[in-house]
Amino acid sequence: MYYIVESDKSFDQAAADLESAVKRHGFGVLHIHDLAATLRSKGFEFPEQCKVFEVCNPGQAVKVLSTDMRLNMALPCRISVFTEQNQTKIGLIKPVQMLSTLSQDAALVQVAGEVEEKTIAMVDEAK
Repeated sequence: MYYIVESDKSFDQAAADLESAVKRHGFGVLHIHDLAATLRSKGFEFPEQCKVFEVCNPGQAVKVLSTDMRLNMALPCRISVFTEQNQTKIGLIKPVQMLSTLSQDAALVQVAGEVEEKTIAMVDEAK
């Protein structure tokens, strides 16, 4: 269900490289959530780093939403750069498995497969 790779890069370098890879693959970065900073700003001690990138390819999103509007709750795709015990990692929840639990439509599974191939390539490039 998860695709997670370890990186020898620093957290900041991996995050910058992911953002570049997203754009090279024809997706856009809609927003970056800095979860670790948000938690610390709320007074919680949190030693790890975590940025969640919301990424989207508008053409693929239109295909999904035109078929089943309820799937807006599963969009946009998210790719995370995070640390665990000083190890930088990059990962995502695989779109095919996620979408398959939400819809049995074969066309949507095909779109999810295309998105999964691209997002995994982004992660692999950024690592």
